[in-house]
Amino acid sequence: MSEIFNPAEPRSSTVGIADGIQPDLPTLGPADVIDRVQHTLRDVQQACRQIKDDGNSAFDLSVIVPVYNERETLPKILERIDEVFPQRTQTVVIDDASSDGTTQWLAALAPRANRTVLLRGRNHGKGSAVRMGLRHSRGEIVAIQDADTEYDPVDLLQVIKPIQSGQAEVVYGSRYLDGSDDPSLFHRLGNWALTAISNCMTGQQLTDMETCHKAFRGDLVRSIRIRECRFGFEPEITGKIADRGVTIAEVPTGYQYRSYDEGKKITWKDGVAALACMWRYRNPGWLWRAFAGAGRVLVRLPRLIRPDNR
Repeated sequence: MSEIFNPAEPRSSTVGIADGIQPDLPTLGPADVIDRVQHTLRDVQQACRQIKDDGNSAFDLSVIVPVYNERETLPKILERIDEVFPQRTQTVVIDDASSDGTTQWLAALAPRANRTVLLRGRNHGKGSAVRMGLRHSRGEIVAIQDADTEYDPVDLLQVIKPIQSGQAEVVYGSRYLDGSDDPSLFHRLGNWALTAISNCMTGQQLTDMETCHKAFRGDLVRSIRIRECRFGFEPEITGKIADRGVTIAEVPTGYQYRSYDEGKKITWKDGVAALACMWRYRNPGWLWRAFAGAGRVLVRLPRLIRPDNR
């Protein structure tokens, strides 16, 4: 504990010297000096640990926002985060070497205690940006929000709620639990196929593995080493969560599809890469689950082709 010194009340040792009285100080030997130094070092170490612990628990929630060339939409997303989330929310924005003015706009933002902005010199991909964001996150819960307007941050409130209540450790916001506004049949079928294969590889029972809206207990996700740099992050984190024996919960989340002309970045090549990631991070029992999952294809396929037929 630090000592409070009041100038109006001088210390007795100072008074004694001023009065010409020699204070009665004990003689310290080398062992006493070493003991006092060690005691002081322990106090300093404890104080540093306390500061670190206080800093790590300074936020209830960390929202990681990876961004690449989203100058038009990013300001809207950050404004929306400020609007819907409580004050004890940390926003971690990772600019992945944007070339459309996003970097300059972020660099000009006024510093804020609850916002961390990380600017990268080279583009490495979404997974790499999320990995960097995790290293700088300090929230008890960590959630992911894209920088475009396909996902509304307000829907993250429902995604994090089961973690806040202790009902789940990991929650995905599914675009397909309450239907989908995705007009692209190719996109719907692609997401269904990737999710079905992921379920076979991991043993999870998800409807939307590729969703952006994911939330995790902070200490859990920070303990997982992420390797994938691009969109392979999605199947990787799903497989590694399953490997920990954690069941991923799902809640509905909203979705406003945007076309490639409007800035959509994921392509069929990322889908092929995701298949390789699923195999790499597969869990035991995948072959049996593949046979069991094949029987559910005929049930779900008509709903994917015609989402209004529910």
